[in-house]
Amino acid sequence: MRTLNLFLLFLGILVCLSPAKVLATTSDAQGKSPNIIWISCEDISPHLGCYGYKNAITPNIDQLAANAIRYENTFTTAGVCAPCRSAIITGVYQSTLGTHHMRCNAKLPKDVKPFPVYMRKAGYYCTNNSKQDYQFKTSPEVWDESSKKAHWKNRPDPNQPFFAVFNFTGCHESGIASDSKYRQITKDLAQRQRQDPQQLTIPPYYPDTPIVREDWKRNFELITAMDTWAGELIQELKDSGEYENTIIMYWSDHGVGLPRAKRWLYDSGTHIPLIVKLPAKFNQNKTTGITNSELVSSLDFAPTVLNLAGLQPPSYMQGRAFIGTELTPPRDYVYGARDRMDERYDIIRSVRDKRYRYIRNYEPHKPYYQYMNTPEKGATMKELRRVNKLGNLPNAAKLFMSETKPAEELYDLEADPHEINNLIENTEHTKVLNRLRHAHLQWVIDTRDLGLVPESEIQIRESKTGARYDILKNTSLELIEAIRNTANLAVSQDSDFDALRTAASHADSVVRYWALIGLGNRPTETANYKDLLYNALNDQSPCVRIAASRALLKIKEPQHALSTLKNELTGEHEWARLRAAIVLDEAGEAARPLIPELKKCLANQPNKYITRVANRTLNVLLGTNNVVK
Repeated sequence: MRTLNLFLLFLGILVCLSPAKVLATTSDAQGKSPNIIWISCEDISPHLGCYGYKNAITPNIDQLAANAIRYENTFTTAGVCAPCRSAIITGVYQSTLGTHHMRCNAKLPKDVKPFPVYMRKAGYYCTNNSKQDYQFKTSPEVWDESSKKAHWKNRPDPNQPFFAVFNFTGCHESGIASDSKYRQITKDLAQRQRQDPQQLTIPPYYPDTPIVREDWKRNFELITAMDTWAGELIQELKDSGEYENTIIMYWSDHGVGLPRAKRWLYDSGTHIPLIVKLPAKFNQNKTTGITNSELVSSLDFAPTVLNLAGLQPPSYMQGRAFIGTELTPPRDYVYGARDRMDERYDIIRSVRDKRYRYIRNYEPHKPYYQYMNTPEKGATMKELRRVNKLGNLPNAAKLFMSETKPAEELYDLEADPHEINNLIENTEHTKVLNRLRHAHLQWVIDTRDLGLVPESEIQIRESKTGARYDILKNTSLELIEAIRNTANLAVSQDSDFDALRTAASHADSVVRYWALIGLGNRPTETANYKDLLYNALNDQSPCVRIAASRALLKIKEPQHALSTLKNELTGEHEWARLRAAIVLDEAGEAARPLIPELKKCLANQPNKYITRVANRTLNVLLGTNNVVK
């Protein structure tokens, strides 16, 4: 008996220490499916009272969490809205779907559909109020209604189950950056709901100045305004008698809308709040008021909702259901991707377990803070620039003002929650590094990562495949590995140089592109192979021609390079034009002979991102300050 009691005690300890397995039925005792509502918001890290932020004033979300499951380790697939939202609504990584570049316009393949399509076919009334921003056009089959008036109350049959999305835009980065929007969103806050900026803790990667504290204050006050809005939505459910019939999921699309957070793959940009309230009738093991530490990706939201609705997630979905019956094992890792942000490319990939984050920078020759019009308008970004010129930035902030980045980064989140101390050279972490590096390299293959394909090449190939998703879907494993391996060779200064030269003659233009990027990254060795670069200027692919031009500029051979870039600025492929403009911007004084062509970009260029880059280049070369929106 004593042995049995000890065993039961040990078993109880294991249960307490293990993450709760959340089981939910797909219907109540009367066979009715649950209503499901998403309360989503923009640009919010877990800066909520229920997540331990003592300054946060969020009583409604805190009360929701007290009767729900609060997920501690939820992460988005990108640090910016539209790519994340495409993954959320489809259950497919944006870098697989081809929606990874900010403000691109992809076409869905026939066999991939936004998941509300399946909900509607199963009898759900589906509404979206009101933001989509999926980077593809939705068909009428996705929503019963998607507008600012869309509401579950509008369903024709009051007994029909509903799936309803409500999105709060007030805490978007523009709410921090714009005085008028900030005042409008927070105008109804009482004095007790206001923040004292001096009482807030500023992240170490910002200068501690009144301007930065003001932005941080605004972030918390906008969150309080959001909390009031969320409370009203919850009260509507209670007043209508639907609260006990409805599963509530509260989440944010990515982290706080400030530099080194939004657009980035660190926790500051990808760690989000997730709270799920299960009504008692749908909650098999009565899990309520608890925390859950398992890793969750925003990619998992779609299959989870389908699972809760009693539907089998389609096989193409790359996420996993984390609530419901017949669950697969929890994740070992969450993955993130950064690609073009507005007018600037910066290919970055991330893999994180519960303790460590690994980052792979595929363009380490570029600075962390590339000049981009939108974030440069923010007060904190301006303050970073100003204090940096004075030489007064704290050490953690100086790291991100560097003109280049390491090819790899590794952080211990337990010891270093702000991800400041890169452990990549620390031999004590070699085993962790190898494990996470391998996980990333395998993910590139498993997900058919389109981020390693230049955007101009995507544009060319999708005209043949019909959808970007299909570009690498039926490609041989051998070719995908060649792309991945050459991209990794390109960013390593101690990799096999002969392998790069060989790859420059590969049959596939994407492999050739990465080989030439690698040659340009190592100009001392490349200077002996001018003929190879000159030949590449005649390549059939614009991305290869531009990469060869960049390499020639690096070895001080501008004449033929500039001639090629001049032609590319007016070429038929808009994303090749953008890449050519970026190469000229990075070339500095070497781009001066093409000032007339850059000026033409300001007047005769339909792609605003090309105009922005050309404008920035001209401002630097001419000492002007003309800002193009």
